[in-house]
Amino acid sequence: MLIAGFPAGPWGTNCYVAATGAGSECVVLDPGKDAAAGVAEVVREHRLKPVAVLVTHGHVDHMWCVAPVAGTYDATAWIHPADRHLLADPMSGLSPETSAMLLGGRYEFAEPDDVRELADGQELEVAGLRFVVDHAPGHTAGSVTFRSPYEREDVSEVMFSGDLLFAGSIGRTDLPGGDHPTMLRSLRDKVLTLPDDVVVLPGHGEQTSIGRERATNPFLLDLQSADPSAGDAGRVTRGL
Repeated sequence: MLIAGFPAGPWGTNCYVAATGAGSECVVLDPGKDAAAGVAEVVREHRLKPVAVLVTHGHVDHMWCVAPVAGTYDATAWIHPADRHLLADPMSGLSPETSAMLLGGRYEFAEPDDVRELADGQELEVAGLRFVVDHAPGHTAGSVTFRSPYEREDVSEVMFSGDLLFAGSIGRTDLPGGDHPTMLRSLRDKVLTLPDDVVVLPGHGEQTSIGRERATNPFLLDLQSADPSAGDAGRVTRGL
């Protein structure tokens, strides 16, 4: 499995390109602001053909270039229905302060020509790859993760976690559509149930693993304690 990732735009959002290998079809995950050029570079370098754009959630730092990338390569965009409205109206998912900052310029967003909706537990087979979709709301109502088998003895799967889980932190829940108790349930049900050897490729920052986060992430440590809602005051959450 070939996975190329790079941070894009002012928020340093990780965009990923995944394929079975060079010279094959591929999927693009979370092409945010300024990601189109990076996608084109990866595609040229590895002689790839994007056939799908997978979106972990509808925040603008993750979907800014969904329509341009999908349109350039005639690819299908996949997003959870609860976040689909953000493809055409991403400002509704932002704080007033962030919206005001972005609207210093003129931006128009629209859905790609081909949009399909994701469901919890869905097995999506595309570009010769298989992804299991886990609906994990909390950061947004339609946040999902994508898990794909990885053929290495010490890694059973890779998980593209979006803004659900980061190295040492979790996604923020104070924006429209966010909900902290729901986020904790998603972490409990969709993260802590996974094997330690799952590699986590997050929406921001460095890669990590379920085992590392289970042992060191303060939010996951709280969830494993007697009072899962305790101890999060003052801890840093991330994401736009």
